[in-house]
Amino acid sequence: MELPALVCAVLLAACCCGRRAAGVPGEAEQPAPELVEVEVGGTALLRCGPSHAPGNLSHVSWFSVHKEKPTLIFRVRQGQAEPGEYQHRLSLQGRDGTLALAHVTPHDERIFLCQGRRPRPQEHRIQLRVYKAPEEPSIQPNAVGISVNSLEPEEVATCVGRNGYPVPQVTWYKNRLPLKEEKNRVLIQSSQIVESSGLYTLQSVLKAQLVKEDKDAQFYCELSYRLPSGNHMKESREVTVPVFYPAEKVWLEVAPVGMLKEGDRVEIRCLADGNPPPHFSISKKNHTTGEMEEESTDEDGVLVLEPARKEHSGLYECQGLDLDTMQSLTAKEKLLVNYVSEVRVSPQTTDVKEGSSLNLTCQAESNQALEFQWLREKTGEVLEKGPTLQLPHLEREAGGGYLCMASAPGVPGLNRTQLVNVAVYGSPWMASRKRKLRVKENEVVSLSCEASGYPRPNISWSINSTAQEQDKDPQSVLSTLSVLVTPELLKMGATCEASNSEGSNTTVISLELVNLTTLPPDSTTADLSPSTHLRTSTVSPHARANGTSTEKKLPEPESKGVVIVAVIVCILVLAVLGAVLYFLYKKGKLPCGRSGKQEITLPPSRKSEIVVEVKSDKLPEEMGLLQGSNGDKRAPADQGEKYIDLRH
Repeated sequence: MELPALVCAVLLAACCCGRRAAGVPGEAEQPAPELVEVEVGGTALLRCGPSHAPGNLSHVSWFSVHKEKPTLIFRVRQGQAEPGEYQHRLSLQGRDGTLALAHVTPHDERIFLCQGRRPRPQEHRIQLRVYKAPEEPSIQPNAVGISVNSLEPEEVATCVGRNGYPVPQVTWYKNRLPLKEEKNRVLIQSSQIVESSGLYTLQSVLKAQLVKEDKDAQFYCELSYRLPSGNHMKESREVTVPVFYPAEKVWLEVAPVGMLKEGDRVEIRCLADGNPPPHFSISKKNHTTGEMEEESTDEDGVLVLEPARKEHSGLYECQGLDLDTMQSLTAKEKLLVNYVSEVRVSPQTTDVKEGSSLNLTCQAESNQALEFQWLREKTGEVLEKGPTLQLPHLEREAGGGYLCMASAPGVPGLNRTQLVNVAVYGSPWMASRKRKLRVKENEVVSLSCEASGYPRPNISWSINSTAQEQDKDPQSVLSTLSVLVTPELLKMGATCEASNSEGSNTTVISLELVNLTTLPPDSTTADLSPSTHLRTSTVSPHARANGTSTEKKLPEPESKGVVIVAVIVCILVLAVLGAVLYFLYKKGKLPCGRSGKQEITLPPSRKSEIVVEVKSDKLPEEMGLLQGSNGDKRAPADQGEKYIDLRH
């Protein structure tokens, strides 16, 4: 019984093998196709299996399989593509019969089949996979905003990835953490559109229920896709979404922060932690009635106090209404503006006689502790610390301005000052009693005279001309007069007189002509004016340029260098002449005898040209010290007049 069963099994196996070898359709199991990956626009290389012998390539045909229906696209034997969509994109490469498909599109993603007839029928399947990276994803947030009171998930943002193949995968992130769908909390809706090119455009919408803490949350989307080189991803930019939530806290904000003082620019605004913030009104409590009175604010709802005054101090209140919850919101705060009142100085009349004493006192009010100090207006010198300034035995120099400053040390920059002018009665005091001015005739000069005193002095001139006056301070005046230098003016000079109710005083200006021969070429009359601490006489440069007088040009002084050179030359000539005479004397060419005349040997042609007469008026005792050529002392009789005849 066992043997017949074994035989039956062998026969059944042989029958099955014969059926597979015969290639009965639908009976044989087909191997998995070879996978070829290529990007859109690239070239796909299709090989007809590694087992094909080169000799059989001429009997190979290529088919494209679409919906399990093969279509002939290329015959290797003819070496050309069949008419159709692949006609211009197919070509053979290399000796192994590789079929090249150029300009691959998403429509080319299918199975390609090559069939061979010799030495036996066989076929090879290739699965072509096509890939295309999508563009950078764009994201559009919800610009309207989402309320935390919404009962359903609201649209947060929309992500779009264009022209990818196949459809990329999308992932949403919040604050760098991936989001997953959660019932009634997070919902992701994605869809794709097939373009005419066969590429996909992906659109994904994120919906969520947000809370107050999401007001600063960062959302973005990520596209994941595959290429022949591996897996890749692209991220969109991060966006925030307006989140609306009711206010829980309200407060007033005052700027600047810290101690406020009169004169500051103060801004008061109402703030709340809700979004959107409610509309506020600002009121101030009336000190008299105790009622809250609404203040005027700018378009941003800010109350501006400029400049701030002490009257602005008081209780301020913010009032608002949250439209989502219809809840009334209020906040109150006290505002303090520190101040110093106007400074008052007594006595108010500060006109005093010279030599008398004066006590000045200043007063001021403030909500802060005050300090007082007195300063001299001209110099800024601090004279006294305290409200009282004592000025004993006043002299005319003590007249002028004094400043009382009241300051609050607890509030930087808070102070006020009051100026008081002290006038000391006295006759005019002249800046200069006498002046001498060197001028040139027929020249216009400017004469000035300064006087001080109280009451303010009046200045008059002895010259009939119009003067210009300038007040140096309340008790000083400067008078300036332009005059033409004439012989009469040179003779009489000029006098200015300052007078007031207390007396008078004068300044005498004498004029002196400039000696032109003693002036250097570039000197002017202004250079010759004596200098003092006050300018009492000047010469206008325009007067010199445009005057009617004729100026004499001063002679150029001899150069000191030329004189020095001349002196040196003379000394050298004398030195050379002395050396020559000494040399002739040593050589015997210049004999010195005891007789009245001696000859010097010269050429015959010049013996009659030179006669040198030597005279001596020395006393006999002095002449006795002289020696002759032989070294002996000369007798007194031989020391009179001597003649040296140079003609023979």
